[in-house]
Amino acid sequence: MYLLENDLLKVEIASLGAELQSIYAKKRDLEFMWDAGPAWPKKSPVLFPIVGGLKDKTYYYQGKPYHLNRHGFAREMDFTVTDQNSTSVCFTLLPTGKLFDIYPFKFKFDIIYSLQENRLSVTYRVVNKGNAGEKLYFSVGGHPAFKLPILPGTAYSDYKLIFNKTENTGRWPITPDGLIADGPVTILNNSNEMRLEKELFFSDAIVLKNLKSSKVKLNCDGAGDLFEFDFTGFPYLGIWAAKNADFVCIEPWCGIADSVHSNQQITDKEGINVLESTEQFERTWNLTIY
Repeated sequence: MYLLENDLLKVEIASLGAELQSIYAKKRDLEFMWDAGPAWPKKSPVLFPIVGGLKDKTYYYQGKPYHLNRHGFAREMDFTVTDQNSTSVCFTLLPTGKLFDIYPFKFKFDIIYSLQENRLSVTYRVVNKGNAGEKLYFSVGGHPAFKLPILPGTAYSDYKLIFNKTENTGRWPITPDGLIADGPVTILNNSNEMRLEKELFFSDAIVLKNLKSSKVKLNCDGAGDLFEFDFTGFPYLGIWAAKNADFVCIEPWCGIADSVHSNQQITDKEGINVLESTEQFERTWNLTIY
């Protein structure tokens, strides 16, 4: 376990999956992360090199089939710490021989956690380590779970998400096998507020595309805003909880699950990111605790 700390926040990250484990606000004496209880045994898995599921768990590249489980393999692998100080740590994943059987690309994947006052920044950096002419195809995303309710004496339905822009958008339905179905179904109608009810997630995640907003706040009735989540640069956003569980995930994605109409070619996959040899991709989400 790796610890980052300043006067306001204390953050813990595990090397397995470079997974965020704890965000503790010292002055408020509050833990913000879900406790990985029986409803869902994770806290903040990192999604790489795919986000969501593949049709038949299969994609094709240069005529050959490859198989990946939902959200890819990074969350199940041990990362190496390649840089660290009291307020920042960099975890690095490089491919091994076995990985090439399911993902035939040479990459370097860094996840950097850093603290600055009351803000936690999480950066995903992907580098194509292939030879000239070898492209890298990937998706990447976050899946942090925040416990709900957070404040003593409050209920799940006392909380809402407030987007920084008025939205007219719908959620894209998810099939039982994890694919994006035809849609969307309206969820924000000339509004920037989403009241959190456990029933929202009975049919899986809320998948949002092309939002005007780049930030969302978690607000509690009578207590105000608890944090702001900045997902600038992430074209997709997932909001999810396990059925009847006491948490909510706010998931910034550069990538999305296959649609029911997918041709399974990774080069054609919706939301896929492409890097030429030696090129670098970087995205950061920020959590500001109030």
